[in-house]
Formats: sequence, C-alpha cells, structure tokens
Amino acid sequence: TDLARRATAQAVRFGTEVITATEVTQVRPEDPYRIVTLGDGSELSCHAVLIATGVSVTELSVPGVDGLQGAGLYYGAAVTEATYCRGQPVFVVGGANSAGMGVTFLSQYASKVTMLVRRASLGEEMSQYLVDQIYATDNVEVLLQTEVVEVKGESRLEAIAIRNNQTNEVETLPAAAMFVFIGSRPHTELVAGVVERDPAGFILSGDDLVRDSKRPKGWTLKRDPFLLETSVPGIFVAGDVRYGASRRVASAVGQGGVAVSFVHQYLKTV
Repeated sequence: TDLARRATAQAVRFGTEVITATEVTQVRPEDPYRIVTLGDGSELSCHAVLIATGVSVTELSVPGVDGLQGAGLYYGAAVTEATYCRGQPVFVVGGANSAGMGVTFLSQYASKVTMLVRRASLGEEMSQYLVDQIYATDNVEVLLQTEVVEVKGESRLEAIAIRNNQTNEVETLPAAAMFVFIGSRPHTELVAGVVERDPAGFILSGDDLVRDSKRPKGWTLKRDPFLLETSVPGIFVAGDVRYGASRRVASAVGQGGVAVSFVHQYLKTV
C-alpha cells in the first residue's frame, strides 16, 4: 500500500493526471490522435496509449466451489497458503509452466502433491526442465488425463472428486488444499478489432507482428513496430496482457519502464 501511494505521489508530482475508479471501454485511432473512451461516455485524446490492463485467472467451474475460494481452494500459490498446508496432502490443477512451478514450490511444504493434468503428456505445455524436476521429486504424483469433477467441504475444502478420462472412473480423495492454474483471461476487449490479438485475446507487439518480413496490415510507418508497440502506431502494451509475456511482477514493471522510452521515441515523430 505504501509503495503504491508513493508511486502515485511521484506520478502526480511529474504532472500526471490520475483518474481512479474509471473504466475504459474503447481505444481507437483518429490520426494523429488516439482516443480513449471512458465508461461514462466521455473521451480523452492523446498521442500515445499504454495498455497494461492485466489478466483475470480462469476459475474452476465444478460443483461445490462456491464459498471455498480462499478456504482451501486457491488460484496461485503463496507462502501463506503453503505454510498452512505443511505436512498435508494437496492438489495442483493444471499442466503448464505456472502449475509446474507451483508443484515444485508446494512440494517443499506438503506431505504429498498430486498434480492433475487433462492432457496425455506433461511435456505438451510445460518446459522440460520443470518436467524433469517434477518427476524427480519424491512426494509428487502426476495423474495424466485426469480432471476435477467436484469439490467437497462445508466451511473449507475437505475432499475432491477426480475422474480418469480414459476409464471414466471417479475417485474421491481427501484434500487439505487445491491450487488451480488453468489459464488466464486478458482484459483486451477495449481494443478488440483495433489492434492484433492472438486467439486467446493477448495483444501482439514488436517482432510478433512482422511475418515473412511483412509489417502488420494497415501499418503506415516506414519502420517496424517497436518492441512493445502494437499493430497500431502509438498504442503500446506491457505486462501480462501482452502475448508471450513472462507473467511475473518484475517482468511487468520492467516492460512498463521500457515502454515509456518507446513512447518518447514515438512522440518525437508526431
């Protein structure tokens, strides 16, 4: 809280106008301006925009989850939850890198970590070094082609029902906690149809926009897009909402700082 307060104070000291509790519904180009539409219908005009709207985690949708988030059901894995689970059996749902890192972290605290993966192979979406580390950890079990079908518990998580998708066999197991890593949804509706996005909605930028040495459709400048610049000149992106981004706080902060330098370069040409 103190860090955020001081960061805001610094921004204001440098002349930044901070508009809080305001939703942006659309960003559109009207050369040489970029128009930002707010939730109340009012509009702001500028020469450059930085999209850093982040993502929301994809929530597990099975019977019994209501009321258990934060009470044994978690999205992500923090030290506080891991400490609570010390010496107890826990489950990790997901098969990508974030889930793999969660497993290796939780294995230091839990008596056993069971990883539930819908795919037939752990290496389909996960880096090989994580795969090797997981299979080399004694208190980790990987159940492939398996998914959660029900969560059980009154005031907190007590057990989960899992199904083997090959045999359709359903088994109920006791669980002190379940950590879910099944993806995230980027907040990019405000630039839908304006900048290029991947099928999941993450914003493409920089080299990802140049295909077969061709710049993105509608690109009017004689240079390639900057590293953090979208398919529309003057609209930049940073953080988790960017395609291919490493989803870490330090990475997002670094991208924000780099984006500012590109904004200054762009403004010199306007």
